[in-house]
Amino acid sequence: MDWLDRLLDRGKKRLNPPHDTQTAEWRWLPREFAEHPGRHLTPARAAGLLLEAERGDLRALAELADDMEERDAHLFAELMKRRRACLSAEWKLELRNADTGEQKALGLLTELLQDMPLPDVLFDLTDAIHKGYSAIEMEWRRTGALWLPVTLEHRPAAWFMTAQDARDVLLLRTADGKGQVLQPYTWLCHHQKARSGYMTNTALARVTVWPFLFRAYSSRDFAEFLEIYGLPVRLGRYPPGATEQERSRLLAAVTAIGHNAAGILPANMAIEFQQAAAGEPDAFMAMIAWAEKSISKAVLGGTLTSELDGKGSYAAAAVHDEVRSELRQADLHQLSKTLTRDLIAPLAQFNTTLTRVPQFVFDDTEPEDMALYADALPKLATVMPVPLGWVQRKLKIPAAAEGEPLLQAAPPAAPPAGPGAAALKAVGKAAQGAGCACCGAVAALKVEGAETPHDMQDDIEQLGRMPHDMQAQAEGWLQPVLDAAQAGLAAGQSAEVVLAGLMQRFPLAEDSQLIQALAQALLVADLAGQWEAQQDVADGQA
Repeated sequence: MDWLDRLLDRGKKRLNPPHDTQTAEWRWLPREFAEHPGRHLTPARAAGLLLEAERGDLRALAELADDMEERDAHLFAELMKRRRACLSAEWKLELRNADTGEQKALGLLTELLQDMPLPDVLFDLTDAIHKGYSAIEMEWRRTGALWLPVTLEHRPAAWFMTAQDARDVLLLRTADGKGQVLQPYTWLCHHQKARSGYMTNTALARVTVWPFLFRAYSSRDFAEFLEIYGLPVRLGRYPPGATEQERSRLLAAVTAIGHNAAGILPANMAIEFQQAAAGEPDAFMAMIAWAEKSISKAVLGGTLTSELDGKGSYAAAAVHDEVRSELRQADLHQLSKTLTRDLIAPLAQFNTTLTRVPQFVFDDTEPEDMALYADALPKLATVMPVPLGWVQRKLKIPAAAEGEPLLQAAPPAAPPAGPGAAALKAVGKAAQGAGCACCGAVAALKVEGAETPHDMQDDIEQLGRMPHDMQAQAEGWLQPVLDAAQAGLAAGQSAEVVLAGLMQRFPLAEDSQLIQALAQALLVADLAGQWEAQQDVADGQA
């Protein structure tokens, strides 16, 4: 039964964290100084360090990894990109099918984590990306009714080793070389796998050491090339029989004259200047560029997210950025397992009554393109049901809390008045004072200021009542003619006589008004149709 099983064995006595840190007993460890194996590193020495690490001695490789990060600015920058990418990820605690009590405990644990320097913890744990492992020592103290880790100290990777019979078990290094098992509940131990295998051979530093070494050789050679480039070869001539002291003075003068352009020497000695040193630095720069690209590929999975050489395309850069995103997801996945095992489980045991370990989960998804979804969702909603929760997850928009202010859409702007509206206004102006019901209806249209769609719709509905008013107006004009025809028929006159009497009464004095009203009614109907068509087009474009 490992310590995590013992931690959640509720049938036994409840556990409390240790009061002291484990490294407090080993005062000699902080007094050690690094040996800096990166100095004068050779291929044979590098191979020997890797072999020692495979056998469980991790100190030399850990110190070499530190030297590499200090001496190679490109390697340091690429590692910082990958490590700091993990710090901005959102996180949460999950417990499947949690009841009310478990949800309350989750809330407490979340508050405790929010009060911790979690970004600093994540940054220290991601030191394992290059070295393969990282360890943080926790010191627990009781605060009120809660047990909390009051200090979280990152310990150097050189303090650890692995057991000979268990190469995945990290031990604290001891003076006798046997190692000591790490004290339960006081360590955050993160094992980062760059590839499959034991902890002793899965570190990314085992890959980056070779381009680092070759780059160091090329940089040193390039510096020597720059030191002598353009300087003439200087030869000192001394006469036969010159003493050792005289020859030393001549050599000093030859050396100094290259920088000081001044010197003294005996008359029987001479300095000759040969052709200036020449050459091309392309070979050195090509090796340095190859090494940097190799480091970028090993750390970030590509080169186009690190530098621009004018040869890449946008599509290739997008692919490389996607690879870097996949590396971030893999890093967060490994971190979540470590935090769940070494931090959440002790916190839950010491401060709650949970019998299950909540999972520390990172939200490593990126929000989708809001502009794209804003255009597509209204169209999709007309042909298929779209769950609101799915949209919120895709766009990473949280659900609104009760009573929380909500973002409201702005009211649509009134469309500019079209030719139909202008004509309606003109008809209304012309019809004012006409003295007829239909013209009065036309005059009732608003003729001052801009019309809103709602106002214009009211005007069109008012125009729809005009036929009834026009019929009443026409009946008033024709009633005398109809009365005369009925009187003639009642008096026994023939139809021919009655028709002749009607013809004598035309043209009526009011027929010009009737004709004008009919013409205006037809115009209003036509313009109202144009207005409705414009509104349909505007609604379709919205």
